[in-house]
Amino acid sequence: MPRPSRSVEIDLAVLEAAPHHSRDLVAHVAGLLGISRTAIAARIRQLLADGFLTKEGTTRPSYGLGAKRKAVFIFQRKGLAEDMVWTSRVAPLLPVLPRNIIDIAHYGLTEMVNNAIDHSEGDTVSVVVEIGATMLALGVIDNGVGIFEKISAALQLPDKRLALLELSKGKFTTDPRRHSGEGIFFTSRMFDVFRIASGGLLFNHQAGLRDVILDDVEINPERGTSVLMEIGISSNRKSEDVFAEYSSGPDEHAFAKTVVPVRMARVGDENLVSRSQAKRVLQRVHRFRSVIFDFSGVEKIGQAFADEIFRVFANEHPEMELIPMHATTEVQQMIRRAEILRDEDAGQLPLALINREQ
Repeated sequence: MPRPSRSVEIDLAVLEAAPHHSRDLVAHVAGLLGISRTAIAARIRQLLADGFLTKEGTTRPSYGLGAKRKAVFIFQRKGLAEDMVWTSRVAPLLPVLPRNIIDIAHYGLTEMVNNAIDHSEGDTVSVVVEIGATMLALGVIDNGVGIFEKISAALQLPDKRLALLELSKGKFTTDPRRHSGEGIFFTSRMFDVFRIASGGLLFNHQAGLRDVILDDVEINPERGTSVLMEIGISSNRKSEDVFAEYSSGPDEHAFAKTVVPVRMARVGDENLVSRSQAKRVLQRVHRFRSVIFDFSGVEKIGQAFADEIFRVFANEHPEMELIPMHATTEVQQMIRRAEILRDEDAGQLPLALINREQ
């Protein structure tokens, strides 16, 4: 049986060694991996062509890192500190990037590594970094219990797919003493692409697009969690702007606004008709001052579902702002009916107007 290709292993060893062995790069990596110099030289030529390495001179060349970078680091989880991962391994790869991109990378990488350290219960945490011509990609992978499984157990959810709904809202953590539950929410909105894969499920958040859940994903199908974050290096997005968008006001910095993707409350192909389903949507949203209910992908809802959110819950929390978004005409009609009944409860509408609206 032929031996599998070791190209990836060679590439990573070359790129890690290049800053420290610029003059003896081929000999050093060949000795390190026990692979022929010819094989190492071939991979170096490819890395040069792809822009990951630079070369000066011909007789005794000197190699350096190119504008494009990639690296993989594997750490033991026990005793690991996310600031060490950033400072000693990742930050040195990013000096050519704009300040706003570095700030976003710093926040997202340290938050996701910290989550893996504190919550995964695994043995290892791997960090992947790749800088292309137009894109920065960061990955954090652990071999722990799986994020969706852990959330499902903590909230006693009937289906682990509902864990993705809780992640989307923000302010959720299984360890409130040490975490605010804000990391995943803000990280997902700072990057162009944010994906979490675990236990055969994939949560995909892309800027400007609706969140997507996919089943039976062949990424870490048995154990662990894989997080991918991507952002264009020419992006003008700033971390402080993302925080401000969901804050309580220009003079406050509380995480006060969230967006709830309503369709994630569905399990399988079920329709959203019942009060119990509405309560899935409403779980923990009382922690916010303003809640946007995104009805993208929801064609219709039941009267009880609408009534539970826009009358019962609204009456119980008059201090909160509840905002429906991307609702179809049929959904809008159900919401409006609940709102009219809510206003009737408060004595704000005359009976004749209520009859006309219905």
